[in-house]
Parts: sequence; structure tokens; C-alpha cells
Amino acid sequence: MEFKRAGVIGAGAWGTALAQVASCAGLDVLLQAREADVVDSIRARRVNEAFLPGVTLSERISVTSELADLADCDVILAVPPAQHMRSTLTAFAAHHRADVPVVLCSKGIERGSLKLMTDVLAETLPAAPIAVLSGPSFAGEVARGLPSAVTLACADEGLGEALMAALSAPAFRPYLATDLIGAEVGGAIKNVLAIACGMSEGKGLGRSAHAAIITRGFAEMTRLGVALGGQAETVAGLCGLGDLVLTCSSPQSRNMSLGLALGQGQTVEQALAGKRSVAEGYESAPAVRELATKMGVDMPISLAVADLLSGQTTVDQVIDNLLSRPLRAERD
Repeated sequence: MEFKRAGVIGAGAWGTALAQVASCAGLDVLLQAREADVVDSIRARRVNEAFLPGVTLSERISVTSELADLADCDVILAVPPAQHMRSTLTAFAAHHRADVPVVLCSKGIERGSLKLMTDVLAETLPAAPIAVLSGPSFAGEVARGLPSAVTLACADEGLGEALMAALSAPAFRPYLATDLIGAEVGGAIKNVLAIACGMSEGKGLGRSAHAAIITRGFAEMTRLGVALGGQAETVAGLCGLGDLVLTCSSPQSRNMSLGLALGQGQTVEQALAGKRSVAEGYESAPAVRELATKMGVDMPISLAVADLLSGQTTVDQVIDNLLSRPLRAERD
């Protein structure tokens, strides 16, 4: 199984970085962008000024605004925001060939349906072979060729090995897994938890509190992953724990920077004002809250973030409520 031409749907920072990775791996890449200024910027200056400034893109990357132009690609990387995944793949369906694998690279839970992106893909492109790419990776670092490692999950190990080989670049190292659910849950929940870590940082609660949020947040992530049918071992890997540590540890993370602003006293509206890039944790938090309630999974940090973002509570109330919870065994 050989891949020569990759199509990347979505030219935000991460989609553009993955286009750069695929080109460094030896693939010809067609990057699809909805925004006319992004198309113009890449064509004229080889730079995505709107979402990934300062990175000169490979000459092996071409850009288009039309999903139809991706019809001849032999692998698709789907990178629209999670809440737009369904509409994007529905629009692409008429141009997709049944044997062309789709690698899901966006992280989140669909609001309303409470479905993972693999479920959305199965419903919109039912004939598509599915893989999930997720892990600790800031777009700017990946695009500049700094070392990173990710999980590539695919139920078909043969296809997974072929994709792993095709997308492996000198500084970009995929590790193969077969647990799609575990790979997805980690990526979806860590964004919500990063908002909590940013909030703690903004309030000046210290490194001890920061470490506690990461650790107890990881317990929440694992509980939900297992409840949905994933494996705890997968969540403990790059796509779960690894991504959680990165996203919760640097204001480069859009989600942590959102929490940082909230902790410093900004409103949600002020913190999000003027941002073109999506903070996926903000979009997914209500779905995480609803899914945890539906599944009967205890996720106090994630639910507190969702309540805060929806205006049902304040930062100070979140802190008080979490610290006043009944004492319990750590394994619970």
C-alpha cells in the first residue's frame, strides 16, 4: 500500500503544519482552505499568514479552496474544527473514493449528538477506511521541524503501518495503536482540562495545584475513555497523557491561554474576542459535560469548566467547589 498524494482538509495552524509534515515525508500535498486570504497568502508568499505566520511552506504543497480538487488524492487528512467536521465531510462525500483512507486529526466531541469524530466519519463517509492521529504537538513547532511524536490509531494494522510509514518525517514520529476510541477521548478531553490549568495559572494558585489538575484530570479522561470502550493503556500514551501534559503546560495552547485569561478576570467573551483560531475546549466542554452525565462518569474538573464557560458559575466558585469535595481514595 503506497501513498503519493495527500489531501489536507482545513488550513488552520494544525492543518497547515500537517501539510508541511506530509511534504517532508515525501508526499505531494494539496491543502484545502475555506478562507480566500489563506489561499492567496500561500500562493503568493508560501506562508499562511493568518494561522501559521513565520513558516515558509514546502514547494510540494499546493492550495485550493475547493473540496472537489481533493478527489484524486490517495489519503485525506481531515483537520476542520471538530464542530464543523460533519458538515465538512458531508460536503466532501461526493468527491471521496471509497478506498481512500481518511485520517482524523481534529479533537473534540460533537455537540448535540455527543459523538466522537470517528462516529461522524462513519456516518458521513461510510466506505472510508478510518485512522486517528493525535498527540502532543504544537503546530508551530511541528511545522518548523522540531521533534514530536504522536499516536496513529487504526483498527486495520496493515493500513496503519502503511499510513505510519507515509506520514513519518525526519522529526515527526508516529506510534501505531489500534484503539481508536482511546486515541480520540484523550484529544477531546485534554482541551477542556487545559482551560482548568490555565485558570489555575491565571489565579496564581501555584505549581502544586497545576500538577493536581493534570493528575486528577487524567483520571477523569481515563474513566470516560474506558466507559466508552477505549483502553486505559491507550489513554496513558501520547494521545492522552502526553497531549494532556503539553496542552496544560504552555500558553501556546489556545485552550490554556483561554483559561489563563479567565483566571486573570476576563469574561469568556473578552477572552475569545478577535480570535480566528478555535479553542476546541470551549466548543467541546458542553458536550463533555452532557456525555459524562449520560454515561454516569465522575468528571468534576471537566464539568466545572463547562459550567464556568456557560456562565453558571465563577472562577472563585469553581475553586471552592473542587476543594470542598468529599475526601476519597485516589483510585476512585
